[in-house]
Amino acid sequence: MSQLKKILILGAGYGGIVTAINLQKQLGFNEAEVTLVNINDYHYITTHLHAPAAGTFPHDKTRVKIDDLLDGNKVNFIQDAVTKIRPDDQLVELKNREEPLAYDYLVVGLGSAPATFGIEGLLENSMVIRNINSVRMIRTHIEYMFSRYRNEPDRDDLVTIVVGGAGFTGIEFVGELAYRMPELCKEYDIPREKARIINIEAAPTALPGFDKELVEYAMETLERRGVEFMIGTPIKACQEDGVVVGDDEEKIKAATVVWTGGVTGNPLVADAGFEVNRGRVQVDEYLRAPNYDNVFIVGDSSLIFNEETGRPFPPTAQMATQQGINLAKNLVTLVRDGGALTTFKYEPKGTVASLGKGEGIGVVGKKKLFGWQAAQMKKIIDLRYLYMIGGISLAMKKGQF
Repeated sequence: MSQLKKILILGAGYGGIVTAINLQKQLGFNEAEVTLVNINDYHYITTHLHAPAAGTFPHDKTRVKIDDLLDGNKVNFIQDAVTKIRPDDQLVELKNREEPLAYDYLVVGLGSAPATFGIEGLLENSMVIRNINSVRMIRTHIEYMFSRYRNEPDRDDLVTIVVGGAGFTGIEFVGELAYRMPELCKEYDIPREKARIINIEAAPTALPGFDKELVEYAMETLERRGVEFMIGTPIKACQEDGVVVGDDEEKIKAATVVWTGGVTGNPLVADAGFEVNRGRVQVDEYLRAPNYDNVFIVGDSSLIFNEETGRPFPPTAQMATQQGINLAKNLVTLVRDGGALTTFKYEPKGTVASLGKGEGIGVVGKKKLFGWQAAQMKKIIDLRYLYMIGGISLAMKKGQF
């Protein structure tokens, strides 16, 4: 009897978890040995994290236990941290395991790290919307700073929040902050006009690359709710007491700085010796890493170019989900020696961003969505994903209604 092929999946983000779920659906018992490694015992919905960070949504509703998604008879789950990938040896080292894990096929879906763009002090002095722990820290930090203000009324910086980056995460986060701010000020007896939300973006527009009419709607909506924008203004340095911005090096004092200005690939990918471009691996049409036919990269650490624009597609949950579906199909083909692999082609279904409760913008097909209509579409998209990975029970349990 031939030995079972070993498929090792690193990371339970969108790409990793969707790959694992589809493998367990498509492979029979004892067709392959599938193992998923993840640092936490849950998968979290990254596109929801801006809401618990602002304090408008329970953080627990943004995560799903991996054991609730996987059949332990088909997929072995190991909760541990990856410390090293050794592609030439076909081995992966883990923090709490003496023996490395061997594989025949490797799926790398380890997510991202913040892209600092060389900004001095950014990692040391800002907070980042990255995972469940980070958003709990952001919410708690903001509330603590507001609670201090009554005892230190001369410290306007305590109620000043700077958000670096006006891409999707940044815009969605300031939208949730703006929605919560009246309640937050009332809770801590602070005049609303004292609290400031400042969104700073180096590019000449918010939401770079998005439809101009929708961008204008988003900015006007958020400005009415008290958000201040500084567009075309790079952050030069992030310090303990705020940020330095622009060519004139203006200092903005703020006790809370949240960075949402972009991501790069997980450093473990570059450390493994894969060819990287700004931390990401330019994969082939089957999502394989250069020079390694048995290593597949999905999610934030993969790089795929849009043939129409010549620019990389942004790393999104939508793309990672499609990658997971395609990759699972190809891994089944490889395990069964079933012939030709299926080429991956990203098919954008649309993009929707929330602007706080009941507000949003989006493009679905060729149709532009504004306000309540966009907000409802985002809920539908989120419900569809929850249904895809966990059926109707998960959609009902974790969905936003």
